[in-house]
Amino acid sequence: VQLQASGGGLVQLGGSLRLSCAASGSISSPNVMAWYRQAPGKQRELVALMIRDGGTSYSDSVKGRFTISRDNPRNMVYLQMSSLKPEDTAVYYCNVVHLGVSTWGQGTQVTVSS
Repeated sequence: VQLQASGGGLVQLGGSLRLSCAASGSISSPNVMAWYRQAPGKQRELVALMIRDGGTSYSDSVKGRFTISRDNPRNMVYLQMSSLKPEDTAVYYCNVVHLGVSTWGQGTQVTVSS
């Protein structure tokens, strides 16, 4: 299984970005698709996840601003980010858990300027 994330970039305070992640290989409708982020000097943290039946969970810091979605037939997961803040600056990683195996994408940089 391989994951390819895209959509990061530089955005101003209050702006929006949409991250995408494509899963390829021997995978079909993964159990869990998620986004994590890691800011400089900090541990990687969960941002949002969506399970196969559509249930979601969000970090308190992004609730109401970020929305995770997935396209099961295409094995895609998205993260719509709005009202971005400088503290959202980080490398964002997609993650897939399928049949007990966790796979990470390469990360995409999101930088929010004030």
